[in-house]
Amino acid sequence: MNSNVDAEAQAKFQELQILEQNLQGLLMQKQNTQIELSETSNALEEVKKSNELVYKMIGSIMVVVDKNHTVKELEEKKKILEIRSESISKQERSIETKARDAQQEIKKLLEKNSPSTNNHTK
Repeated sequence: MNSNVDAEAQAKFQELQILEQNLQGLLMQKQNTQIELSETSNALEEVKKSNELVYKMIGSIMVVVDKNHTVKELEEKKKILEIRSESISKQERSIETKARDAQQEIKKLLEKNSPSTNNHTK
């Protein structure tokens, strides 16, 4: 029975490690999304304030673009990034909950294992 508990604890520990790796990946995605969202918001505000021509980089050249069209593009991009950010946050919360549950299960398994070990040594 002792090895069965150890095997369960090992499996839960591996599950916890995978969850933590997934969480790290999500945190990187969230950070990148937040940076892109910030850049998009700043660009949107600057384009809205501009009374002059609006330019856009296409490859290695800069071209004049329609201001209203650019504002619409940036607003759409901002909405998409906000949705992506919220989705990542939901995934993050879900993984954190699963990780906490796995930690509690590991703790219970180890506590269950500990008294039986003490009984054998007496």
